[in-house]
Amino acid sequence: MNTQEAISKRRTFGIISHPDAGKTTLTEKLLLFGGAIQTAGAVKNNKIKKTATSDFMEIEKQRGISVATSVMAFEYKGKQINILDTPGHKDFAEDTYRTLTAVDSVILVIDCANGVESQTEKLMEVCRMRDTPVIVFINKLDRYGIDPFDLLDEIEEKLNIRVCPLAWPIGMGDEFQGVYNIYEKSLSLFQANKTSISEELVKFDNIDDPNLDEIVGEKAANELREEIALIEGVYDTFQREDYLSGEVAPVFFGSAVNNFGVKELLNGFIEISPAPIGRTTNQGYIAPEEEKFSGFVFKIHANLDPNHRDRIAFLRIVSGKFERNKFYKHVRLDKKLKFPNPTSFMAKDKSVIDEAFPGDVVGLYDTGNFKIGDTLTEGADFLFAGIPSFSPEIFQELRNDDPMKSKQLDKGIRQLIDEGVAQLFIQEPGSRKIVGTVGQLQFDVILYRLTHEYGAKCSFTPLPYHKACWVTGEDKQALETFKRAKTGNLANDKEGNLVFLAETPFLLEMAERDYPDLTFHKTSDFKLKQKG
Repeated sequence: MNTQEAISKRRTFGIISHPDAGKTTLTEKLLLFGGAIQTAGAVKNNKIKKTATSDFMEIEKQRGISVATSVMAFEYKGKQINILDTPGHKDFAEDTYRTLTAVDSVILVIDCANGVESQTEKLMEVCRMRDTPVIVFINKLDRYGIDPFDLLDEIEEKLNIRVCPLAWPIGMGDEFQGVYNIYEKSLSLFQANKTSISEELVKFDNIDDPNLDEIVGEKAANELREEIALIEGVYDTFQREDYLSGEVAPVFFGSAVNNFGVKELLNGFIEISPAPIGRTTNQGYIAPEEEKFSGFVFKIHANLDPNHRDRIAFLRIVSGKFERNKFYKHVRLDKKLKFPNPTSFMAKDKSVIDEAFPGDVVGLYDTGNFKIGDTLTEGADFLFAGIPSFSPEIFQELRNDDPMKSKQLDKGIRQLIDEGVAQLFIQEPGSRKIVGTVGQLQFDVILYRLTHEYGAKCSFTPLPYHKACWVTGEDKQALETFKRAKTGNLANDKEGNLVFLAETPFLLEMAERDYPDLTFHKTSDFKLKQKG
């Protein structure tokens, strides 16, 4: 297969949602329809009976939430589908933001009872920043929820995007009978608690077909006709170009836990979603069709298999063909590396591959060479843009509770920081370790992993900081004056960059006002600009 054929076959997307909207369940059902798994895990009451395929960390199994991004691949109708399932919990938003740099489109899951929630809005803002194409899946139609028209209005208003329904529900809750596929003019009938993935599909040349009345009843059929007429009058006809440019979101309805509406979503997705697209670098745009290989690391995960103590870098391939055992240039380190065991993923199950193409996500076994955002190329010197660390909002001091375990603690926290789980700031004197995150739950994860994966004994003590900002300035005298004045609030990040730990928004504003020759950066992407 040549590279161009491989590119046209691939679809790489992320699934995002507010917690408990059914995102992980939908991911599993997509895998089920794609033939990638035989049975799906059941997530009920926040306890996982059969652990969800995409939730593989021990703490995820215990809590019933997705903490780390999972990567899964399968083939469906001649297409190579690469799914990146992301954490829904707001405390792990940064992992989700990074994952969105590695996808070409997104499926946004919304609970029909809760509508657009706060985390949904934040995630959508990131999609809008990149004009990422978005498909909306309104889930849990087997329960009563918000009226579908009201839901569409809410999506348009809160997410600032036009919608175009490509499917429409017939009823809701106990009266939910199925979904009419506007795009294909077909009807899928719903059966609750269905275990098989086949659905009774009825095709109509015309929605006025009297057979519709016999199947769903005259009242429901007439309501459907009225609603479809209203949709045609209110919403524009679907144009794929508008979807690809991020201006319009196609909408599908269903019940993921009951395997319902998922097939329509998957069929619609492979029909309209984009093939792999290129990425911007500090040297210009790199298109997927370019002959030379390039890619970037958007995630690192240590101890994916606790028995082997492995560390894997997740690489999104942007251009060219990646080949096993071929030397590639690690741009930041300026050295050549080769990879004898590159892997593809089915959650934690991995298989060695010989080659991969743009859009694919490859796992590279890593001995500590990689950091998030690193670029691999076939020799060219450029860096992919857009994977910054965000300024943390919660800070705690990491304390060593067993001096005999100091090496384990130091190794563990540095590996977790390299994964992007949190950020580490070292404060002198005494090499005080300050960990910053965007959510409280991340501290629980760090503590759990340091204890169970690295054998460290440690604890966290809260600190009264509001925000961490990276500080730069060409005026060395102004920088030295600032350092002397703010000694107790300064630290260095893992790369030695100066960081100001502000205790309140007011004190941060004062520092910015009092030191106009210095710049206070809220994200770490200024480092890339300096290198460029």
